[in-house]
Amino acid sequence: MDFSPLYKGLSENEREEIEALPRSERLIHIATLQNCSTSELVTKVAEIANLPIISEIELIDNPTATLPLRLIHEYQCVPVRKASQEGESIDTPITPDTPMPLVTLWPPDDQMNRWIFAVSGRRPEWHLGDPERVVNTITQRFGVGAGSLDESDVITNDNEDDEEEDEDAAVIRFVNEVVQKAVSDRATDIHFEPHRDTLQIRYRIDGELVAIRVPDNLIRFQDAIISRLKIMAKLNISEKRRPQDGRISFGAGDTELDIRISTFPTMYGESVSLRLLNQKSKPLSMRELGLTSDEEDKVTRTLAAPHGIVLVTGPTGSGKSTSLTAFIRLINSPERRIITVEDPVEYEVPGVNQTQVHADIGLTFAHSLRAVLRQDPDVIMVGEIRDRETADIAIRASLTGHLVLSTLHTNDAPGALTRLTDMDIEPFLIASSVEMIIAQRLVRRLCPNCAQPANYDPIHIQRCLTTMRIDHSETVHGRLAKAPNGCERCRKLGFRGRVAIFEILRMSEEIHEHIVQRDSSRLIRETAIKQGMRSLQQSGWEHIKNGTTTFEEVIRFAEIGNDEVEE
Repeated sequence: MDFSPLYKGLSENEREEIEALPRSERLIHIATLQNCSTSELVTKVAEIANLPIISEIELIDNPTATLPLRLIHEYQCVPVRKASQEGESIDTPITPDTPMPLVTLWPPDDQMNRWIFAVSGRRPEWHLGDPERVVNTITQRFGVGAGSLDESDVITNDNEDDEEEDEDAAVIRFVNEVVQKAVSDRATDIHFEPHRDTLQIRYRIDGELVAIRVPDNLIRFQDAIISRLKIMAKLNISEKRRPQDGRISFGAGDTELDIRISTFPTMYGESVSLRLLNQKSKPLSMRELGLTSDEEDKVTRTLAAPHGIVLVTGPTGSGKSTSLTAFIRLINSPERRIITVEDPVEYEVPGVNQTQVHADIGLTFAHSLRAVLRQDPDVIMVGEIRDRETADIAIRASLTGHLVLSTLHTNDAPGALTRLTDMDIEPFLIASSVEMIIAQRLVRRLCPNCAQPANYDPIHIQRCLTTMRIDHSETVHGRLAKAPNGCERCRKLGFRGRVAIFEILRMSEEIHEHIVQRDSSRLIRETAIKQGMRSLQQSGWEHIKNGTTTFEEVIRFAEIGNDEVEE
């Protein structure tokens, strides 16, 4: 079959790379290289292969009675009962005397036709579907990695050693497929959670936990799966009573993952959490973070200073490290020596000296920071200020002519000042060293493919504005808000990706006085707002008006700061 029209403008290496990819990834990869939509390519492929296109997929009642689960996953095809094709209806019940309708995401070859005819006894009748829709249909119906654990495909004989080898290979394939699926779904964490009757697997996608469909027989392989994960991390598989931590280097296609693993004993076995760190992730730019031009200007002018401290605050998973890396990229130049101390190193920045803490050998943030100061740095990035010792060294470094970037776990920007005071840092040192504090949250971004006008009632808009402490005169802008709908591209969630909202506090003489006098964060906040600081809620309101996110997202993630102030 001649697919050359699809490869127009691509190099020979790119064509070979596409042909080497699994069937499920080819169209998506071509769409990325050609900078076009998969729907356009599906139409082209259908014309080349002379196959009808399916827009809606309805599986037969028991697909695995017709095709083995291993073939469904390996060939990414599934028997269908009904599908909408150019406005016509296909409703062909599968009998031994009729062709078997199948939907797939890439035209079949002769080998596929022979195998499917051999195992089913029916002639396949092929239809082409959107890659994401076909993959999601198979995953939702059978579970991630179900083909790997298909016991009907495991060789059964009298040799127990062979059976054990088959099962080990199946578990290895299953674990790899779970991780690869997490990468394709943009998950940041994977959780294996044992319960009485099942092993639940959940991904954290865009900050939300999403349960994934798992094979019905997964509980049978629970111990083998947990052991496989521990072997990959070089942990003690016989120790099941104590928590263990480790790391895994994992390759998934072009993706290189540094996976942090944590085990924890529970009633029904060990719970395992994986944090996925993509070694090839591209650090974001200042604009990609979600900063407005005004906010970007404020941050840029502060980062141009030769000394001082810039703090980024927020809860775990709010994107603090991503923001610090974007700041480092902005100020990185041959004239500046930049050294970072991180835990872990999430993004590699060319030209920057990056190191990772190792608490088990005594290489803590504080110990590393002392050593860094003897390296003649101009800029120092400390992953987190966790204790008084680290805070004291960071402040003294800023006072001796260094620009220091770091993070703190506080709810809002003014809270960082009181947090440093609680660490027994002298207020006059805080006032003299801290130049800017940025509080941030990550809110889910509406899927651009399916977002629709919200058409909120004015009364509902006013209630939301009251909760966000925004004047009701802004009600008229609420008509620009959009709401989630849900499509195949966003897994029916209505959201895809996240965007940051910011609260930027710049130092002033009046705020210096508040710090020295040990005034409350409430008073510091009031003063900062009078001087032009935009709250997290106000930043979120701008994104609502732009149709980027929703009222519910902003209220859920940004009202914590206000609650903190009111206490």
